[in-house]
Amino acid sequence: MTSFEQAFGNAESAAEAARKSASQVVSQAKALTKAAQSGNVAAIKRSQEKLKEALAELEREVSSASASWPFTNEEEKRQFDDGYVAELQNAADEIGLKMYERDGLLISYPSIVRMLSTDCAVRVDRKKVSTIRPSYLAGLLLKDQNKSSGFPPQRFLETLYAVYKEIVSEGASGLAQGSGGRVVPLARVYRLITALPGISREYDRADFARDLYKLDSEGIHRAKSGATVSFPSSTGTRRRSSDLFSFVGPDGNNVEYYGIRFTGNDA
Repeated sequence: MTSFEQAFGNAESAAEAARKSASQVVSQAKALTKAAQSGNVAAIKRSQEKLKEALAELEREVSSASASWPFTNEEEKRQFDDGYVAELQNAADEIGLKMYERDGLLISYPSIVRMLSTDCAVRVDRKKVSTIRPSYLAGLLLKDQNKSSGFPPQRFLETLYAVYKEIVSEGASGLAQGSGGRVVPLARVYRLITALPGISREYDRADFARDLYKLDSEGIHRAKSGATVSFPSSTGTRRRSSDLFSFVGPDGNNVEYYGIRFTGNDA
């Protein structure tokens, strides 16, 4: 079956051919206008003939452009489900964009790409994107890497600190005691952050893991209160997968987060 990239390319070429033919029709109509304005009978007849030819060519190109998309609705969905991920990864490789597949997601740091099969679309982070031509989407993702993400690390850190203090103040059991502060499971922090209805759908575990990684890697570790954050690893007792938050960094290495601890000041 024709790939999406080929189909989009063929449709683009057909549309461009129709546009050029349309410009020829306009050009001949202008020539006819000029001939009529000046009263040049011979030029009028020449322009009328050329206008007919240009119009016939335009009709052929429009017909070709109108039939240029090769997929039925069912074929679109099948191609999207079976081949789109590989197409997008190939397009990313061609422009030097690093992209990794993990747990059904495509991660091109700092973006997370989710397939929306029902709509033949993708969701990049929290935004639905319907422009799915692989080469075009890969270009957008590369551009996103080279601009400020707008990620507010300090605000995210303050949110983590507020939730951490709330948990610790409850004196909840099951919190590991570390040097300088209790270790709170990040799974519990995430549950509290996404407690409102619908929030977890808009901000899922992969989003939370990405924000943890970005906060950790950018070196913003001190809250406004002066408390310093750290992310202790899961050690000792075997942890369930639901206790861990995993993300893939720009180098392709998998990073896991289990717990959070604030030390200093009133942590």
